[in-house]
Parts: sequence; C-alpha cells; structure tokens
Amino acid sequence: MTRSGKNYRTQVIPALAGHEAAWDELVQHAAGGHVMLRSAFLGTLECTGCVGGRSGWSAQHLLLWDGDALAAACPLYVKAHSYGEYVFDWAWADAYERSGLPYYPKLLCALPFTPVPGMRLIARSGEARDALVQVLAQAMQDNALSSVHVLFPDEASASALQAAGWLKRSGVQFHWTNAGYADFEAFLARLNQKKRKNIRAERRTVHEHGLRFEWLDGHSAQPQDWAFFYRCYANTYREHHSTPYLNERFFLLLAQQAPDQVRLCMAHDAQGPVAASFFICDAGRLYGRYWGALRYVPLLHFELCYYQAIEYAIDQQLKVFEGGAQGEHKMARGLLPVPTCSFHLLAHPEFSQAIERFLQREAGGIDQYLDDLNERTPFRHSAGFSAGRDLAPGADEALQK
Repeated sequence: MTRSGKNYRTQVIPALAGHEAAWDELVQHAAGGHVMLRSAFLGTLECTGCVGGRSGWSAQHLLLWDGDALAAACPLYVKAHSYGEYVFDWAWADAYERSGLPYYPKLLCALPFTPVPGMRLIARSGEARDALVQVLAQAMQDNALSSVHVLFPDEASASALQAAGWLKRSGVQFHWTNAGYADFEAFLARLNQKKRKNIRAERRTVHEHGLRFEWLDGHSAQPQDWAFFYRCYANTYREHHSTPYLNERFFLLLAQQAPDQVRLCMAHDAQGPVAASFFICDAGRLYGRYWGALRYVPLLHFELCYYQAIEYAIDQQLKVFEGGAQGEHKMARGLLPVPTCSFHLLAHPEFSQAIERFLQREAGGIDQYLDDLNERTPFRHSAGFSAGRDLAPGADEALQK
C-alpha cells in the first residue's frame, strides 16, 4: 500500500523478455512510444549482452501493477560501477571508500550509455508516478544499498522526485533547434559572421578530399554497412585506450527491431567508405550517438557529426538535433546550451547532507556557466535566438560527438 492509498502490486524483473507487450503499451501511452524507452532498445541491450552478465549493469526493472494493468514502470539497474552514465559521481564513490563505506552496488534509473533526457518514471497518472518514487526509495532501504539515482528525467518525473525530497543535480547539454530553415545556408545566415565563415571553411576543407556522404536507415543499411560502422566505432574507443560499451550484434539487431529510427551517415571516397556516424531519429528529434573513422581526414568529425546532422534535420523538417553529452565546442556549430538534471537519494544521512551542500554550490556554478554561455551565442542578435530555448520540452564521455 502506498501513501496515496492505492494498492499497487510491485514486480521486479531481471529482463524485459516476456514483458515486452505490457512495457511497450505503457511507454506508448505515457511517453509517446519513444524508441529508447521501448523494448526494441532496452531489450536489445539485454539480449546482446551489452547489459547483464559481467557488464556491471544488472537489470532490475520496476513494475507497478493496478490489477492486470501496468500502471507505472522504470528502467532500473543495480550498478557495480559508474561507467556509461554521463552524470559523474566518482568523487562521491571515492568519499565513501575513504570513509570505509561501500558505495557500490547502487540503484540507477537511466537509459544505459545514453545521455538523452526524457521520461524515466513511466506512469499512467501522477499518483502512479508518486508511488514509483516511494518504491524506489524503499528498494534502496530493503536491499541495504548506498543510493538510488535517476538520470536525465523529464519534467513530470523531476517534479515527483523533487516533491519527495530527492537531491537535484544540474547539468548542461547542447542542442540545435530548427527555426524552420529552408536549407543549410539559411541556417548559416542566422549565425554571426565569424562562426559562419569558420563553418564554411571547415566544410570546404573536408570536401576538398573528394568525400561524398550517404544517409541510411535500418531498411537500407546492409550488414556490411553495420560491420564497417562497428569497425569505426571500435576504433574510436581504441584511440582513447578504452573498450566499447556496445557490440556489433547490438547495432544489427536494433536496426531490425527499430529500422525506422536508426540512421547511419557514411562518408565515402573513391576507394570506398572512410568513416561513419550513428544516430537515432524519433519524435521529430535527431540524437547524435557514435562515430568513427578508419582514415584521418582533417575536420571530418565536425562534418560527419554536426554539419551533416544539421543538414539532415533541416531536410527532414526535424525540430531538434541533440549532440550528446558535454562539449562546449558545439556552440561554434550552432548548438545552444540546454539545462539538464538528475536526482539522487542517499541512504547515509551525513553523506546526504554533505552532498546536498555540494550540489547547492555546484548548481550556482552551473547557473553562472549558463549565463556566460548565453553571452557567447553564435547567432546574430537580430536573429532572435536565446540560448537554452528548445522547441520540445525535456525531451560523451569523450567518445561521444
């Protein structure tokens, strides 16, 4: 029984397999069927071994049932580390360790390896959402875990968490907004002269190498295209002395499960493919995810990850292009700062108080950072843009775009 008086039945499942229909129906009802919340994405991570096993991500998805109807749910993981989250709590873990307390395992409500803002507490009603918040807190206590975290929530989820007294952490991402541009040149015309000149120079440098670019979706991309992309993706991690989070089978299966939402942008020269970039396209938004190249071409990263994406968004009349986590350099390419947030509940009272004080100081710094960024908008003032403005509400690590 929750404080609302509703008698929900709680279920924890270690995988979405067998529950796809109920999960996806709830996601469609509450979140418009967003692909990265659906079993096509989360279930593919599970069945390809990208989460589970020895990955440090152990699925414990939380479901609340009202009779035979799924009233609320959230993607939930027991985490043995903090990799692949993009909200960095390494200092918190270190402080726990120095005090002789275990920080891991912890509970995490998030999309694995995906810093995309959106609904995290998926619910048919505010009452069911509030109940989900209560059950999350109880799960932390019942399992003697250090903490539970909800990353990049939408406004409704954030409001429920804040009302329950969770600690809020502020962050910044960079998104590009389509102001109804007729073409890429119309977009450039809204930038100040220096930024416009730099972008034209960068694009000219890339095109002098004789490259052509091709966009593919899950229907048109062939297995050899995915194999080439994966070589590029893995090479990016190799160059950063790291290991890929995702395997080739994940991309192949996701393309089969969600062919209308996946995108590849391929760069070719006369000898064949040179580089590739992976995107997800859904609900009028384009999400930049991963890229890589097998041959160095100066400035190709900016062309393949930003300019091609912006051009594609204009051509397809998409509202927003999200460039991934972090990256102030994105402003020079027309992406503007957008506030993000996460919420945290810590079991240890003294650590909770200390982290609350830290987050209050950090939030002041983020506010000042946003103000500073707003003063450096790449757009001409007459264009009427304001940093942080987005057409749709709430919805790299270095390896991201």
